[in-house]
Amino acid sequence: MNTVSTTLKKKRTYLPESLTIDNWNTIEPYFKELSERSIKNKVELKKWLADRSELDAVLEEDMAWRYIRMNIDTTSKELAESFNFFVEEIEPKIAPISNELNKKLSKITFLNELGSDYDVTLRDLKTSLKLFREENIPISSKIQIEAQKYGSTCAKMSIELDGKEITMQKAQLFLKENDRSKREAVYLKLEERRQQDANYLQELFDDLKKLRTSIAKNTNHKNFRDYKFEAMCRFDYTADDCFEFHNAVQKNITPIVNNFALERKNALGYENLKPWDNEVDTTGKPPLKPFKNANELVEKTIQSFYNIDQSFGDCVSLMRDNGHLDLDSKKGKAPGGFNYPLFESGLPFIYMNSVGSLRDLVTMMHEGGHAVHSYLTKDLEITDFKSFPSEVAELASMSMELISMDQWGLFFEDEEELKRAKKEHLKKVIGVLPWIAAVDKFQHWLYENENNTAEERDEKWLNIISKFSSDVTDWSGLEKYRKQSWLKQLHIFEVPFYYIEYGFAQLGAIAVWKNYKQDPSLAIQKYKNALSLGNTATIPEIYEAAGVSFKFNESYVKELADFIIEEINQL
Repeated sequence: MNTVSTTLKKKRTYLPESLTIDNWNTIEPYFKELSERSIKNKVELKKWLADRSELDAVLEEDMAWRYIRMNIDTTSKELAESFNFFVEEIEPKIAPISNELNKKLSKITFLNELGSDYDVTLRDLKTSLKLFREENIPISSKIQIEAQKYGSTCAKMSIELDGKEITMQKAQLFLKENDRSKREAVYLKLEERRQQDANYLQELFDDLKKLRTSIAKNTNHKNFRDYKFEAMCRFDYTADDCFEFHNAVQKNITPIVNNFALERKNALGYENLKPWDNEVDTTGKPPLKPFKNANELVEKTIQSFYNIDQSFGDCVSLMRDNGHLDLDSKKGKAPGGFNYPLFESGLPFIYMNSVGSLRDLVTMMHEGGHAVHSYLTKDLEITDFKSFPSEVAELASMSMELISMDQWGLFFEDEEELKRAKKEHLKKVIGVLPWIAAVDKFQHWLYENENNTAEERDEKWLNIISKFSSDVTDWSGLEKYRKQSWLKQLHIFEVPFYYIEYGFAQLGAIAVWKNYKQDPSLAIQKYKNALSLGNTATIPEIYEAAGVSFKFNESYVKELADFIIEEINQL
């Protein structure tokens, strides 16, 4: 089943190299042995942890390949069945025995001899023990399978344009065309296509919400939000901190976004700025095309990364050589992009839907940042150390977006095009914050008010997004599209509450870039030092190692926004 890199893969010391996970009986003996093994001293404890870590890495990587392949080809019944087999037959059996292993570990009297690197892991272990419920195992399996229906539904979406069927991702490129009537036609086709599945996606969300709420109730939480915050080990901030971020963004960033929209409207000379006018170049230039194909994107990314740091280039080069990249958009491929860590191989996998746009270049830098993070932690002692919180993971990726801009000359030979690309990206760095805040605020409402209906969700989303968006864009006649635009957000369906991290990390990334502008060498060294910590330190400690603060109050948001605006004005 596995396709693993042999370049960095370490020799197994506990499991046989030939192990194939095709039924529970092949792996159950190893769990039993770990459960029954005597641990009398620190040396034996370290060996036990290493063996368990190896078992975890093998299982997680096996699951990873099933997930990756299923997303690459959502039309394959065989690949879907392979994924579902693991979710339905393997994971439910792992959960209870893994809980027993956690109990075993927690009762060891000399755990403190492991050292401070284990503090975060042991803290998270206690949380896992607290939240474990046998009755939640089948519910969790059901959630995983149901959530995948979102990706497969979106993967089937396409529109016909000029007599050809094209993916939604490729169609988005036409929103950058200078022909306004064509942009409008494409926009309406895209939205009407989404409308065809809107009712189904609403029903799917209802099903997911019901299942998630059941898990929360079974663990004695008031709602799924409260459960999820604890399950995600969010010890370094609270829901109130999220609300503080929402307010800071609405007060300090939304006016900037509004000003961007007003500048766009005036530059285009339109009486009304419509949603299909927000991507086109205001000077009439054609869309930016930083690369011709995926191969060019990969090769120039590798060179960019080598120019920043030797290890960064080595990482992506090895991924290319070992087939750990799938970048092109194609029919039947699930939407989105991700970097999937592969703990046994030592090299992650980057998945994208590239169509040759600036956004794709930024996505590659973003996912490349994740990949570098995985690469820098490949030699950490146990698998748990390599599984870091998303607030840190996104700091790695979003910082790389900004740091890499010094290398974008490899993609844009024309100096004016390069400036245009940088300016466009920096505006999005600011412009995405209100969307992040809106999505997060919406998710809090969704689960604080668990009996919401489809109609109530749409109205609440419209109310929220209106407060975080510019009042320049004219939505008259398009309200039905706007109120259901939340259906485009994959995270709400597949990874609930995994979104605020982008906002917190964006602030951290701007601060990292600010340091980089002052002293590139020192900033990169601190960046590497922070990422190399993996999950052996708290989020604030990792941010501090990177030379920045983990905070999101109003004054900090304003300070960083002012810095970005200054950089834009200098271009």
